[in-house]
Amino acid sequence: MKRLAAKPLIQGRISLPFCMGILCLLGATLSLPGFAQPDTEGQRLREEVAAGRILPLQSILDLLLTDYVGEVISVELDMDDGIRLYEIELLGPQGQIVEFEIAARTGVIMKIEGSNLSGMKRP
Repeated sequence: MKRLAAKPLIQGRISLPFCMGILCLLGATLSLPGFAQPDTEGQRLREEVAAGRILPLQSILDLLLTDYVGEVISVELDMDDGIRLYEIELLGPQGQIVEFEIAARTGVIMKIEGSNLSGMKRP
């Protein structure tokens, strides 16, 4: 039985211009938005928390769960009319879903949407 010898994909020596071209393409690819970029939005939010412009998420959750019973199922941080808001959805004990909009700077509940909120309120 005769064995077939594998042929190298690139025969001979690889030229320096070829290598430089590949490196340039790789560098250009890595500089595309969303590809191997640092987490600039996350970094900006960490800076806002460190500067005291917004409260950390854990503080907001602690405040919310002091007054309401539920499991956090969704969290977003949005801007509405120039105010940063945490939008937090809680799953209540009877299966109800309630969304709380909380001012990120102060922790004040700005809006509550959902049903059977009374079933989530702590005594």
